[in-house]
Formats: sequence, C-alpha cells, structure tokens
Amino acid sequence: MMRTDTSHEAPENGITEERHLRRVPVFLPDGSPVSFPPKHKPSLAKAVVEQFCSAFAPGGVILHIGDTENKFIHLETAGLAALGVTLDATVKIPDVIVHDTRRNWLFLIEAVTSAGPVDGKRRRELKELFANSKAGLVFVTAFQTRKAMQTFVAQIAWESEVWIADDPNHMIHFNGDRFLGPYPDVMPKPK
Repeated sequence: MMRTDTSHEAPENGITEERHLRRVPVFLPDGSPVSFPPKHKPSLAKAVVEQFCSAFAPGGVILHIGDTENKFIHLETAGLAALGVTLDATVKIPDVIVHDTRRNWLFLIEAVTSAGPVDGKRRRELKELFANSKAGLVFVTAFQTRKAMQTFVAQIAWESEVWIADDPNHMIHFNGDRFLGPYPDVMPKPK
C-alpha cells in the first residue's frame, strides 16, 4: 500500500541532517555587507540573501533585492549595466539578483510568497529580459517550506533550481544532465 503524506515531514531517506556548508557573507557592490532595515519584517527575500547566497553564491554581489513590501530594498544599476543588463522599473524583475563573480553566474531568484515560481513562461521572460547579460543565468525559485512548494511544483520550469528556506543547505534541481549552473542557451555570447 502506498503511503501519501502531505505534512511537512523530513524525507525518509535519512539525508535531512544538518549539512556543514562553508558560509561566506554576501556583499553589496561597495563591499559593505547586506543589511535589512531594523524594522524590516523577516521575509523570504531576506532568507534568500542571508542563507541561500552565503551557501550557494559565496562572496556573491547583490545587485537587487526586493520583496512584497518594498520592490527596491536595493538596486545596483551600475553593477547590472557592467554586466550588459538594463532594467526598466516598469518590468517585473526577480526578487533577488546576485552576481557570482567567481563563476560569472547571475542568479535570478523569485521568492514565492504571493506570485508564482519560475515556470516556463517566466523563464522565457527572464531569458529575454537578461538576453544581453555577460554572465550565465541561473533561474531559482525560493519557497519558505516544502508545503508552500507543493502548490507550484507542477509549474516549475525545467532547467531551473528550487531552494527551500526551511531546508537551507539543500537544493532541488529541475533538470536532467547537470546540477547548479547556467545552461548553454543562457551563457554570454562570445565576442
């Protein structure tokens, strides 16, 4: 008999114990560490910056942070422009944009609280919006919990990543032949 369990329990494979990932602070382009306003409510975007970035984009440079309360907690237009990216304030930009300078990857992270994940349509939109990027694009959908992800799992685009704040040391890779990293169709074009 197959057991169906929709509660938020750890998987039965025994791989839920704490992983010891090397954590490196994430910085703004001027070298200062990222900080949220003292009265800023804890948010998924904040968890992405403080937990995801330090583990999966160590030493990364935050180029944009926004959430439902404030679309522009931080926006580094000069840093984006240096990568060939110009964003119009009227377009829907990802909640968090991080440049991993070591690997030259640009993480485009959607923090799902009310809007949807990086689905096929959103992936195409982001690919077009960041078409001139000199960095490879990595599409990430962030959820607070696995339960929150359940609603959207069928919509998540292939060739993208999922990160869950409640399990911050693990990622789910929606792909077939590789793990975290940009795909050939979103790598910078050779000059």
